[in-house]
Amino acid sequence: MTTPPVTTVTRTNRGATIAVCATDQGLPVEIRVDRQELRYGAAALADEIMRLCRQATLEAGALRREELAEAGIATDVLDRLGLPTRDQVVTQETHFEERETAPTSWLRPV
Repeated sequence: MTTPPVTTVTRTNRGATIAVCATDQGLPVEIRVDRQELRYGAAALADEIMRLCRQATLEAGALRREELAEAGIATDVLDRLGLPTRDQVVTQETHFEERETAPTSWLRPV
C-alpha cells in the first residue's frame, strides 16, 4: 500500500521575511524566518507564523478538496471531511486581511 501524497501550501508575509508551509490538516512542515523579523519579539513572530499557518492550511484544504472531487468523491463526503471550498478560502482571506495587525497611528503619546 502506498501513502497518498500530502497536499501542502506555502504562505509568506508581505515582506517575504516569514514563510510557512503547512498541510491541509494544519501541520506546519517548514518555517523560514529572516533574521530581521527577530527584532519584533517572540509574541509578534508567533502570531505571524500562526496566521500564515492558518492561511496555508485553508489553501491546502481547498486544493485537497479539488483533488478528491476530481477523483470522484461526492460533495457531501468532502463537506463532512471539513475541507473548505474555494469560496470559503476567499472569504477567510478577506477576514485575515481585515484583522491583520498594523498600527492605526505612528504617533506616540507624550
